[in-house]
Amino acid sequence: MAQPQLKVSVQTQYLAEQSSAEDGVYTFAYFVTIENTGEIAAQVIARHWIIEDASGARQEVKGLGIVGQQPLIQPGASFSYNSGTRIASPVGSMHGTYFCVADDTTFFEAEIPVFVLKAEGPEATVGASSMLH
Repeated sequence: MAQPQLKVSVQTQYLAEQSSAEDGVYTFAYFVTIENTGEIAAQVIARHWIIEDASGARQEVKGLGIVGQQPLIQPGASFSYNSGTRIASPVGSMHGTYFCVADDTTFFEAEIPVFVLKAEGPEATVGASSMLH
């Protein structure tokens, strides 16, 4: 039986021009690529992000789609997008889950691996595979 599988990789960039250390605002862009490494098409339906800063403050973002879309990703294909977030410290992290449905109507979750948000460096790259849960 064909298995759905999505691999999520993220690259981040600190946006100094949109940040203010004096005001405790640190802005980051993140660039996500979702690659279908499975054997059947899969559609991303919703997302759940957990965003944490160095003080332990935690934000959760849940909603349908990603950047207003619910992309159907064919085997061997990928979908890329960028978005952004603000935190109250120069260092933080993000991770989460995409809720997906495969072409055979199987529901599964694709893990968004933990990645670091760091104002001191221009970017950080993290990649990880997510398996069917």
